[in-house]
Amino acid sequence: MKQIIAFAGSNSKQSINKQLVSYASSLLQEAEVTVLDLNDFKLPLYGVDLEVESGIPESVNRMIDAIKSADGLIISLAEHNGAYTTVFKNLFDWMSRAEPKTFHNKPMLLMATSPGARGGASVLEIAKDRFPRHDANIVAEFSLPSFYENFSEGKLINTALNTQLLNEVKQLEAAL
Repeated sequence: MKQIIAFAGSNSKQSINKQLVSYASSLLQEAEVTVLDLNDFKLPLYGVDLEVESGIPESVNRMIDAIKSADGLIISLAEHNGAYTTVFKNLFDWMSRAEPKTFHNKPMLLMATSPGARGGASVLEIAKDRFPRHDANIVAEFSLPSFYENFSEGKLINTALNTQLLNEVKQLEAAL
């Protein structure tokens, strides 16, 4: 059985991106999914001096090992001020120092959602540009606009958007 690592680029306990990533993960037919919580990867703020003095934190190596052991990835990025959240950017910075090819060419479903009509479009564009430079193999993408109007009780309630997400999940499955 294929192994999938899924996580939201957020440390909010009520993260709408974690809700989306959990739902998308549930749509996989033939895979075992581990949904990670960035709160379990506590890190100091990245700085080159800290890296020289203390090395790479163990939690960074745990995340890298999780990615390496997976057959595929589902990531849903939260958007703060049009970019990555601080918690995700910090983890990404640490990971890219330890492993410049951070994503190890794993097939990836890249997603974002937000309460607004753009659905995290800005952070998705940033990630689609940046992640391939770190060996991301983005095979599918999905943006969920207006989260609170389209998602309820743990699932997508907008039929058209749900169909679109199902198609993206199938693309990920085909690439595994």
